[in-house]
Amino acid sequence: MSRTDKTRPWWVQMADAPMRACRPRHDHRFGPCTLADAITAATASLGERRDGCHWGATASYWFRRVESRGHREAAQWCRENRRRSRHAARRALRDHRRDW
Repeated sequence: MSRTDKTRPWWVQMADAPMRACRPRHDHRFGPCTLADAITAATASLGERRDGCHWGATASYWFRRVESRGHREAAQWCRENRRRSRHAARRALRDHRRDW
């Protein structure tokens, strides 16, 4: 399996940096602590509510891995709009020069 972040599952990325990418979330309302020592897909959570103790993503992990895709899309959208504007300005300038 590739070691790049884009191809690794989210819970594997969390398991690689346990206290930076995820923190233990304790919920002892229904009994003793059920936090697992190993971080797996079953014991980790990206934000959905779970019963009992589990590993949850930190704010920095959430922003870097989950929400950054939206920023990339917005940057690409702005770049396309700037490119269209630039091309339209060049066409207008060419038309203006032809009229002279």
